[in-house]
Amino acid sequence: MKKFIITTTTAIAMTVSSFAGGKVVAPVEAEVTPIPPVISPIPVYIGLGAIAAFANRDGCACSNGADMKDRRFGGIIRAGWDFNQYLGLEARALKSFGNDTFSTTEHYGLYLKPQYHFIDQMNIYGLLGYGHTSVDYTNGIKSSHNPKNGFSYGIGFEYDLGSDSSQGNYERDFDGQGDQEHGWGIWVDAQHLLNNAGKFHTDSNVVTAGITYDF
Repeated sequence: MKKFIITTTTAIAMTVSSFAGGKVVAPVEAEVTPIPPVISPIPVYIGLGAIAAFANRDGCACSNGADMKDRRFGGIIRAGWDFNQYLGLEARALKSFGNDTFSTTEHYGLYLKPQYHFIDQMNIYGLLGYGHTSVDYTNGIKSSHNPKNGFSYGIGFEYDLGSDSSQGNYERDFDGQGDQEHGWGIWVDAQHLLNNAGKFHTDSNVVTAGITYDF
């Protein structure tokens, strides 16, 4: 038995020596390439900003037939969900502030948001949806309340302020483009709120701008 073990050991050693050319070959270590982590952002964003609300109403006897025009400033909050690189859904609510000598504008609505990313940090978008708008007037003598539900639309752009491409690869191809990157951004848009063809034709438009955060 002892002789068998010695013979077997010798044969194995000779076989290894013949494959290695009689030399001991050190194992080759393969270079390990690190795999970048996958970034899976939540396709949700929120925004907070300021508005300039412009209201125009046809004249009445109390104003000698002259059109009533007013501009007020206020605030807006918005939140949205991006389905893909071309379409999202956004809800927004806004209200103008100031003294009570003329008009206040209040609006909230839900919008489809078609969008297009034409550079990595910027995209343009539209707003097409349905909302409730209320424009109230007070001139010290007469007051009126002009609420209406209906179609509203707008157009604007978003610009991404962050850069997190070094953190890994995005799970969805369009993330990291336009304003689809995790972090802060800014937006500016113009929106038509109300076109009331009632007793006193009232037209209301707003320009909004603010900061947004993409999760």
